[in-house]
Amino acid sequence: MRIQAEVSLYPLRTDEMGAAIESFIGGLENQDLEVEPGPMSTRITGECRNLFAKLGESFATVADQWQVVLTAKVSNACPLEGAAE
Repeated sequence: MRIQAEVSLYPLRTDEMGAAIESFIGGLENQDLEVEPGPMSTRITGECRNLFAKLGESFATVADQWQVVLTAKVSNACPLEGAAE
């Protein structure tokens, strides 16, 4: 089943947030996922098991280096197959 997630990563206790966010997004790219970074969140589309597995791996990698909060909204209805953007 294909799903879509909208995720936001918030690094804590650092003045340099970019490195953590770039590392997190980098861990999702080239993983059979569609990754669309935005100014406030990143949209990820892919197969359910793969998306959750890669999301967890990328979070764990970043959390080993920084204190972070990750928020996620996940849907199996967005986007609808064949629907216009």
